[in-house]
Parts: sequence; structure tokens; C-alpha cells
Amino acid sequence: MHFGGIVMLEFIGITLSFIYIFLIIALGGLVGKKDPEAGRKFIHILLSNWWFIAMIFFRSAMYASLVPLIFIAVNYLSYRFRIFSSMERADGGVEGLGTVYYAISLFLLAAISFSQNLQHIGGLAILIMGYGDGLAALIGKRFPIIAYSVGGSRKSLGGSLTMFFASLAVAFLILFLTGSYSPAAILTLAIAATLLEALTPKGLDNLSVPLGVYTLYLIFFL
Repeated sequence: MHFGGIVMLEFIGITLSFIYIFLIIALGGLVGKKDPEAGRKFIHILLSNWWFIAMIFFRSAMYASLVPLIFIAVNYLSYRFRIFSSMERADGGVEGLGTVYYAISLFLLAAISFSQNLQHIGGLAILIMGYGDGLAALIGKRFPIIAYSVGGSRKSLGGSLTMFFASLAVAFLILFLTGSYSPAAILTLAIAATLLEALTPKGLDNLSVPLGVYTLYLIFFL
């Protein structure tokens, strides 16, 4: 009976996950009517909050990783055929694969962190990517202080500073609230996330930032 209750909880989680994701995509379309880039980053930031649904409803790595696994395919099809134009770049290109890399990161971290009972660290990594990278792109575009290019991708000091402070705030909140508070870990992870975002081109920071943060925490702070 207990097993059946857990399975029911997992299916509720899957249902809520799809409702939440498609709701955010729809709202991103409304935001993007005036500013398509703002709409894309609205989706990028708020989709990272899916991790809270995962932590509440999923108990196994299999169920936790199922939703992002499905969205690897969904996001790739959207990239190829512009199914969800609100989350795609207007000019297409290889950087548009960032949405696919996002789903891959969610899948890998859900599979790994839930199997290791380190869901809060998986969440830390995803939320740093979601909020840090999303806000860095928005604010960096508005305040392109000392702009530079990495592999054809435009970056700026303004964006990097935003990434650092957003990562610092996320790391502090997650580690403090989960009883894993460590000033050294918070500062190190924020610096690492900022460097990874600054030096990774073509949407690949959606992979390098969360996977790098998670790996760094496992090696030095677990």
C-alpha cells in the first residue's frame, strides 16, 4: 500500500510538471511579444523552479529524470521546427541548442542527485544556471560593460557580475536552508559558475555551469 502511494505521488508529480512547464512556456510567449529575448529568459529562469516540484513529488531517480528526458526530445524538435517559438532564438543557429542542453542538464542531475540522495545539490546547480545565467543575459544586454566575445558568443562584465551575485545568492539560500551552510562553498561555487558562464560559448553554459557546480561540490565540499 505504501508502494502504491509513492507511485501515485510520482504520477501526480509528472502531471504537475507538464502543467507547470507548458504554463511557463505560454507565459513566456506573452512576455516575449514586446521583447522576445526577455520572454526567452523568463522561461529559462522560471523553468529551473521545476526542481522544487521534483523534490516534493519524486522519490526515485527514474521518475525524477523522466520529465527532462522527454523534454530533451521536445526541445530538439522545437529547435528544428520552431514548435515553441517563445523559447527559440529568432536567428536560430547553434546557440539555439541551449534549450536542449538545458533539458540534458536537468536529466543528468535528476538521475544522479536523486540516486545519491543529494537532491538539494542538484537543485543548487540547476537554480544557479537558471537564475544566474538568465539574469546575466538580461542585465548584460542592458548594461554591456566591457563587452567581449567567446567563441562567437557575446559576453560582458556586467553580465558576469550579475552571474556572480545571483549565484552567490542562490548558493547561500540553498545551503543555508538545507543545513549545509559553508562560506567557502558559497564563494567558490559562485566564482566557478561565473567563470564557466563567461568562458563557455554557444549555449553550452547550460551544460557546463550546472554540471560543473555539482561536480565541484561533490569533490570539495561533500
